Order: sequence, then C-alpha cells, then structure tokens
Amino acid sequence: MKGFAAIALLVVSNVFMTLAWYGQLRFRFFQGLSLWGIIFVSWGIALFEYCCMIPANRLGFEGTGGPFSLLQLKVIQEVLSLLVFALFTTLFFKTEALRLNHLYGAVFLVLAVYFMFKK
Repeated sequence: MKGFAAIALLVVSNVFMTLAWYGQLRFRFFQGLSLWGIIFVSWGIALFEYCCMIPANRLGFEGTGGPFSLLQLKVIQEVLSLLVFALFTTLFFKTEALRLNHLYGAVFLVLAVYFMFKK
C-alpha cells in the first residue's frame, strides 16, 4: 500500500513541478510578470511539489519502511516525470504530437524500470 501511495504522490508532485517549470511558457497569466515575478510564482507552485515529493520519498524508500530501494524510487520518479511531461506538452502546448518513436521510448523506459526491479 505504501508503494501505491508513494507513486500517487510522485504523480501529483510531477504535475506541480511541470507546471512550475513550463507553465510560464504557456499560460497568459505569466506574460505580464517580470522574470523575478515568474520565479517567485514558480517557487510557490514548486512548494506544492515538495509537499508531495518529500512524503512520497519517505513512504516509498525501504530505509523508512517503504518497498523501494533508492535507485528504484528514482527511476520510478524519472519515468513518471517524462510521462507527465509528455502529456503536458501534448495537452497544453499542442505543438508536439506523440509519434511512434515516443512509444518506443516509453517502452524502453518501462524496460528500465523492469531491470531496476530485477534481482
């Protein structure tokens, strides 16, 4: 159960971080802000990312009672980050289209997770 909770928190965390990093490139709200304004708003969004990432790592890491090694936890986080980013660019920017090569890349990411979990 801790593993599923950790993964769910990692997904939410990655949504917030993607918004913090790339939302300013898409949403009109940011266009009127100075660079420092954008940085502070992004930090505010990233605060919610940290509020999800830290508990996810504590729940998921085997050293604190979770099911994942540190390497496994990091690979899961990276795969989720790329999946969230792919969905974000497809839905919000509409300048990217998912192609067959993206599917191949996703398959290799899943294989990376598989090999990280293999004993």
